[in-house]
Amino acid sequence: MGQSNPKELKIYFAGSIRGGRKEQPLYQQVVFLLKTFGHVHSEHVADETLSSFGETHLPKEEIHARELQRIQESDLVVAETTAPSLGVGYIVAKALELGKKVVCIYNGVYTDKLSAMIKGNEKIHVIQYTTVEELKEKLKEFI
Repeated sequence: MGQSNPKELKIYFAGSIRGGRKEQPLYQQVVFLLKTFGHVHSEHVADETLSSFGETHLPKEEIHARELQRIQESDLVVAETTAPSLGVGYIVAKALELGKKVVCIYNGVYTDKLSAMIKGNEKIHVIQYTTVEELKEKLKEFI
């Protein structure tokens, strides 16, 4: 396989796993979209075979270390926040701590259920969308 373009945008995608997998089909569409902008480090989040128990074949410490490394290697963190998740919140906080650009995306007409800790943080860019095409246009403007 060829090497990736060193100037290619490196994107970390976060979505609910143990918080619930009901948005998983949407995650697949979002990851496909994000790949048009760059390399997605964490596309496994969109895998339909991944259950709400996560990667149970790996030690939790290994998962934690791997994900922190992926965040560090990323230029941009995109967090799908429609389904509330402790892990996604942790990833967003860690990304901000590391000085990464963070976009939280929310599928719905209103973001009333989105935490004020996300909406109220000026360092987080929040994108509300109702279709993946709308999300694509809003991400183009941001990126």
